[in-house]
This record gives sequence, C-alpha cells and structure tokens, in this order.
Amino acid sequence: MGKMYEALQKAEKERIPEQKREPVKAVFDNSVLDDKLVTFFQSGSVVAEQFRKLRTYLFRADLEKKLKTILVTSSFSGDGKSLIAINLAITIAVELHSHAMLVDCDLRNPTLSKWFGMTESKGLSDYLLGYDDLPGLLIKTQIDKLTLLSGGSTQGNPVELIASKRMETLVNELKSRYTDRYIILDSSPVLATTEPNVLDKMVDGIIFVIRAGETPRESVQQAIKMLGKEKIIGIVLNDINFKSPALHSRYFGTSRYYYNFGYTKENKPQNFLGKVSSFFKKPKR
Repeated sequence: MGKMYEALQKAEKERIPEQKREPVKAVFDNSVLDDKLVTFFQSGSVVAEQFRKLRTYLFRADLEKKLKTILVTSSFSGDGKSLIAINLAITIAVELHSHAMLVDCDLRNPTLSKWFGMTESKGLSDYLLGYDDLPGLLIKTQIDKLTLLSGGSTQGNPVELIASKRMETLVNELKSRYTDRYIILDSSPVLATTEPNVLDKMVDGIIFVIRAGETPRESVQQAIKMLGKEKIIGIVLNDINFKSPALHSRYFGTSRYYYNFGYTKENKPQNFLGKVSSFFKKPKR
C-alpha cells in the first residue's frame, strides 16, 4: 500500500489544471469501430430508436434538475452496461448536438477504448495516481463531439482511487467546466465490486442495466437496494428474447435491423440477437 498511498497523498494536494486544452486527437479508422455501436452504424434501426427514447427522457427541457453526470452500471459483468453507456454517449453527441464524454471507471477491467479500436493506454487510473494531467489523457474519438477518458492501467484494488478526493474533484470539475458536455461514467458491477456505491454519491443519476433472462430477480433487488432507489433514474432491459416470431415482428419488425449486444462468460462478444428496452422513473424536480 506504501507507493499507492504516497501517490494518492501527492494527488490530493493537486487540482485539475484550470486551463482549457484540446483533447488529444488520435488517428482512427472507422473500420476498426466495433459494429455493435449500433447508434453509429445503424442510426435508423429500432434499437437506435430506443437510445433516442432514453436520451429524450434524460434530457427533457421541463426538468428542473439537469442531468450532467450519469453512471451506468449493472448487477454483474456481462449484462451489457458498457455498450449501453457507449451507445447512449454516441446518441448524445450525434443527435443532441452536445458534447459527450465517456469515462471508463472500471479500473479492474477497462474496456471502453477497445470498442473504438484502441489498445488500452494511459487514462483515469494514471490521473488519479497523479502521474499525468487530465488534458493529456482526453482522447477525441472517431465520432464528432465524443471524447473518451479510458481506464488506464489495470488496478488490483481501485477502490482507494475511485473513493479519493481527487476523483470527486474530477467529476465536479468536468460537470462545472463544460456547460455543454454530458458525462457518462461506465462503472464496474454493483454486486461484484464496491466502486459503484462510491460513485453514486458523485453523479446526478444512475442508469441500471439488466440482462433479460440472465440477471436473477433477487440480484437486481439486492443491487438496487445497495445503490438506493432515489438515484436510479432509469432501467434498461437488455437482450430481450421474444418466443413468438409474430410477437417479435409486432414490436420490432424484421431482425435485419439489429446488432448483437452482450457478452459470454469469458467477457467476449456473444453472437445473439439483442434488443433493448428502457423503463424510466421521473426524476425529482
């Protein structure tokens, strides 16, 4: 714990640089984007429309409290939370014409950069340890107005970093510094790790992802109890399986509109037809 403690102590004495600097512009090729980024590749699909509904609900003009920082999490790994976070961020950036920032807060298994065809590089963990300044870690993705802060180097015990004052300051600074930017934080799973219970106090709201037919009801209830209902602003039901072809057609049309969502137990993309539905509760005014 010695080196990490010393690094945290040093980091706590520093603040995020006040100067505004452009994020690092990385060179990308759209062909390396994962095709499960359905809101980018198939913006006219019914699945993409579900993300528009989610976006519209979250950012309604009549809400008294604006949601600037949103945490996306789930009960277990493999429920599809990262893909929900990415596709929501893309929808915000492309169709809301606002800037979106994706922050990979899963320091145990950072994966967001891989969906954009990047190998894991320096990111959030390196910033929280005080090794790098924030502006040099922000990466412009292939998608206009979408910025990524990757997870950085994998950490064996990241709770200290996520629970640090430096992390809290980071979230507050990102929210207040960029008035036209929405921050989407992809967290580790609730029942497997402690980090979501720390992050929920730093954000404006939580989107909870459930994998249909896979996530046990008791696990969902336990996770929601741990997070607290008051912060959960919406639930996304992922990978819905319609038994009747007629029922599937009635609600979603033909299957050619869909891309696959989800993971196998090995955390690799699984080849099955995925559907997404959203259920919301009205945030407090």
